Amino acid sequence: MASTKLKNYNRQLLKYLLLDIISASISWFLFFLYRKKFVEFDKLGYINSFNLDIRLFEGIIFISLFWIFLYYISGEYNNLFRRSRLKDFTNTIFQSLIGVIFIFFIAILDDIIPNYKEYYTLVLVLFIIHFSFTFFLRYILTLNTINNIRNGKIFFKTILIGNSDSAIEIYNKIKLKKSLGNIIVGFIGLSDSNYHNLKKKIPYLGSLKEISKIIKHKNIEEVIIAIERNQQDNYLEEILNCLEGTDVIIKIKPNNYDLLMGRVKMTSFFDEPLIQIRYVLMSQFNFTVKRILDLIISSTLLILFLPLLLFLSILIKLDSKGSIFYLQERLGKNEIKFKIIKLRTMFIDSELNGPRLTVDKDKRITKIGKYLRKYRIDELPQFINVIKGDMSIVGPRPEREFFAKKIIEKAPYYKHVYRVKPGITSWGMVKFGYASNISEMIKRLKYDIIYIENMTLISDLKVIIYTILIVFQGRGK
Repeated sequence: MASTKLKNYNRQLLKYLLLDIISASISWFLFFLYRKKFVEFDKLGYINSFNLDIRLFEGIIFISLFWIFLYYISGEYNNLFRRSRLKDFTNTIFQSLIGVIFIFFIAILDDIIPNYKEYYTLVLVLFIIHFSFTFFLRYILTLNTINNIRNGKIFFKTILIGNSDSAIEIYNKIKLKKSLGNIIVGFIGLSDSNYHNLKKKIPYLGSLKEISKIIKHKNIEEVIIAIERNQQDNYLEEILNCLEGTDVIIKIKPNNYDLLMGRVKMTSFFDEPLIQIRYVLMSQFNFTVKRILDLIISSTLLILFLPLLLFLSILIKLDSKGSIFYLQERLGKNEIKFKIIKLRTMFIDSELNGPRLTVDKDKRITKIGKYLRKYRIDELPQFINVIKGDMSIVGPRPEREFFAKKIIEKAPYYKHVYRVKPGITSWGMVKFGYASNISEMIKRLKYDIIYIENMTLISDLKVIIYTILIVFQGRGK
């Protein structure tokens, strides 16, 4: 079933890609004809022959690839089965405006025209042509998708959590009308609940602790938390921690506090309001920019600091036996393991008795290692991890699995850090610094959670600036 779901998504993605390429190609060709007929006629007094040479086709290919890239970084190809015509309309206007302005400076500004006001006309014409074709084709495909959902050809497997009156009420309303495509396949029970009434309607799938396996086995796409308001204090945090790391949409009945704080995106099942818990940390565009900046900064710094790294490599070899670099397994995004790269600052075999955190005046640290740690120079090779894609420059510090499990035992919400790539530096490192024990790691964790929930490129810049100050002040350990 999982492979079928992936095939359906890839098929839908291919449809949107093909239609966007077709609309971009037709638009650019028509714009080419417009420039020939009007701009060139005003300039020369006659229309030159319409030469369909290789440059025109190269332009069509380049422009089409540009539009696809713009759509990708703006998140156009996310949630392809959950689109609306109104959202298509607004997104296409915004994307067309941004793209046309960019094309103007790259491909139109060098046009020789009799009057500068013609530039405004060219931009307006290209915008109208491109928007019209793109939205029209998207409208047809989105309308077809909506009809398939209403007819039951496309559906979203959904489970309920809880057995309260709210769960039964939501189930009855979804069953009554399936125009949104939700099919309830079962429910997850809570520890102090009686499942008798809900069991009469839908299957009992298991307990909350089994939910990750159930979601994976049943290919669940949506989870509705159907608990009463007086149960939220006891269960909501546990439920969200159990759902962390699962690729599902999560919805819940709102309370007044949720609505006033504006933390959630409002949706609706008919007259039963539900709120969608927002798990999108940053837009696709911002994530793309963040990745590009990671690559540029990391590559530049590695080149600039290459002489220093060579010099430090010699000092490390002269100071103590062992390799120059130290590779250690850490947990990254989605708990994927990777090897973090650092300059060696400890004597070899420093953890023969098991994993240990660094403490003040740690005797395992070499003479040169003390200075490398003080100014955090030992972390320079981690820019290689950034280039490889294991890490980002800014993000929560990655931990070893041994310590991560110990943290989760006391703070289950630690799983939230797996939503993003770990970083060379973090808000937790800036505000708290290195941790010498599990309790300190948990105290530092709250700063990383704050960062994750408020991720922006500006916040990344702030963390980097504070980190530079810490490095110059020698406040490492």
